[in-house]
Amino acid sequence: MLQRIAYLAIAAPRRILVTAALVMAAAGIFGIPVANHLSAGGFQDPTSESAQASQLLVDKFGQGDMQLVIAVTSDSGAQSEAARAVAADIAAQLQASPHVAEVTSAWTAPPPAVPALVSEDGKTGLILAGITGGESDAQKHAKALTEKLIHDRDGVTVRAGGEAMLYVQINGQSERDLLMMESIAIPLSFMVLVWVFGGLMAAALPLAVGAFAILGSMAVLRAVTLVTDVSIFALNLTVAMGLALAIDYTLLIISRYRDELADGADREQALVRTMATAGRTVLFSAMTVALAMVAMVLFPMYFLKSFAYAGIAVVAFAAIAAIVVAPAAIVLLGDRLDAFDVRRLFRRILGRPEPVRKPVEQTFWYRSTKYVMRRSVPIAVAIVALLLVLGAPFLGIKWGFPDDRVLPASASARQVGDELRNDFAIDSAANVTVVLPDVAGVSPPALDRYAAALSQVTDVSSVSAPGGTFVDGRLVGPPSAATGLNDGSAFLTVGSDAPLFTAASEAQLDQLRAVPAPADVQLTGVAQINRDSSESITSRLPLVLGVIAAITFVLLFLLTGSVILPLKALLLNVLSLTAAFGALVWIFQDGHLGAFGTTPTGTLVANMPVLLFCIAFGLSMDYEVFLVSRIREYWLQSGKTRADNDESIALGLARTGRVVTAAALIMSISFAALIAAQVAFMRMFGVGLTLAVLADATLVRMALVPSFMHWLGRWNWWAPRPLARLHQRIGFSDSADAPAPAENRERAKAG
Repeated sequence: MLQRIAYLAIAAPRRILVTAALVMAAAGIFGIPVANHLSAGGFQDPTSESAQASQLLVDKFGQGDMQLVIAVTSDSGAQSEAARAVAADIAAQLQASPHVAEVTSAWTAPPPAVPALVSEDGKTGLILAGITGGESDAQKHAKALTEKLIHDRDGVTVRAGGEAMLYVQINGQSERDLLMMESIAIPLSFMVLVWVFGGLMAAALPLAVGAFAILGSMAVLRAVTLVTDVSIFALNLTVAMGLALAIDYTLLIISRYRDELADGADREQALVRTMATAGRTVLFSAMTVALAMVAMVLFPMYFLKSFAYAGIAVVAFAAIAAIVVAPAAIVLLGDRLDAFDVRRLFRRILGRPEPVRKPVEQTFWYRSTKYVMRRSVPIAVAIVALLLVLGAPFLGIKWGFPDDRVLPASASARQVGDELRNDFAIDSAANVTVVLPDVAGVSPPALDRYAAALSQVTDVSSVSAPGGTFVDGRLVGPPSAATGLNDGSAFLTVGSDAPLFTAASEAQLDQLRAVPAPADVQLTGVAQINRDSSESITSRLPLVLGVIAAITFVLLFLLTGSVILPLKALLLNVLSLTAAFGALVWIFQDGHLGAFGTTPTGTLVANMPVLLFCIAFGLSMDYEVFLVSRIREYWLQSGKTRADNDESIALGLARTGRVVTAAALIMSISFAALIAAQVAFMRMFGVGLTLAVLADATLVRMALVPSFMHWLGRWNWWAPRPLARLHQRIGFSDSADAPAPAENRERAKAG
């Protein structure tokens, strides 16, 4: 197949490039508006107890799908005439909207609820509105309402926050971050490509392939939004990975093509050999990366599923462009592929001679690999120890749920959130809602006794029930708006003094659940949502890790015919991620290095380490395939002794070391551009992926891999006889020198 693609590129390069340009244009027209159809949520398990309880509150009690919090502030006080008039106007317009389920404010709430809605200094009052429309449409409704209502007037400051505004501002910030990321990654990547290739034309080709992959993936995401929710953050991955993988794959193709030319092949023969070897490596790499991302579909959160959709699409388009579009461009450019050689210009300016091609044995990568193998034990022990030490902070990880602190301090949702945490006596975010889906047959006194018992739990400030408000087991007042009894269901609101994401909060959830209830209960609220989300991820981790390990093992076995090399790859890939995981905890959870400009909350979002593992593991396999496939080429051509094993390792690294290093540098630039994002967990994602890629391409691929393969010797290539026979039948063999049938060329010319 790959040889036929090569001959098709030779026969009809213009038709291929015109077709690719048309596909790219159509994908761009359909896909570029995708940001308008994406959502900022997806962190919660929709099948969990907390999600079911929240849905019941929407369906039976009209609470709205998302809460919009509007802070009205006046220096004259929240109860001043100006503040009251502004609040009344905003509340009236909210109540008139068909997208608002309920409105509660500091000026209209029952007296027991007012203290929770007025700041301790008395200057700020809150308006709470439940926005309908589901997670996706509620964001759009909130955006339209706030654009109309949120502006200062008559000396009164008005700001919007709450979950609805948080999602609106995350969407807007992510779009701005995307533009910032592109403005950083593309110019820097081009500069590195010019350094690697020299010629401006050769450097521009990988960027063109990257544009094809990105636009194609955007079109796929737009199509997916027609049937399900997709996270806006998948768009950041699409750009970063599309650029990185397209450059990786094209870099490998062009480098191998140049190697074949340097070894004396003519252009046609060089392209055919390139596709049979480097093309096969690209396909294997794409399969391993894509299948590692498929595992994220096993999680119920659409945040993680979205990255699977984006990752699979971008890998597929990058691979297709690299093995179809890039060869056609190489053929069409011909000698112009090396045109505008900047390095040659600088050598002339500096009066330096043209470089002479060195024998492979004199190259840096060959000599350094030989050095590593001679001192494999101390080098490997030192690197393994270093990675384990760097990864140690991950043992202290604490899971949390994202809130407004993921936004920069300039965002109104963040400002309102900070004010609620610091200036209000009651932090409503810590409240736990107890939902009783079926209270048929439960008497009001029994429900009151249950509420009284809940109010005696440690760190519970009050419980609002249909029969009244309870504190320390005593009825102290009428019910607040935060309770209800309707259509055979009821809910109670438990006010909590336990800080979120702490041991006290976890213990309180257990104690609340242990209180005997008159009917089945479901808990919801931030604390319970965080617990459900974390358990949903950890309970599926064994399955996900098993799927990734099995896929990796099978693909590497098909590539190498060995059962040892896949096991080695699994071990080293996990080891290469330890430093990145440790850095996430040390920096973003514990707050070292200024938390890279974010606000540390003492927790990490549970989705992020899983996401980082799946993507970084797949990218690690990218370089594993690059390296091992070339080493295997030399091994198959050798006498297959222990010395030949070491020589194959040195030659394989000598041929791929520069490519892998350049590819890792460019990929790290793409991911490091995410650090410029103003959304905290995307900055964390950028740091983690950058560290993972750099550690894998340097410490692991260039030091640990040759060390381990040197120790194993001929055992690297061992497989039990039944599996060896299986590989002979279904495995992939090297066919760089296999002549393509003449009819293939004629068929390509005809088609």
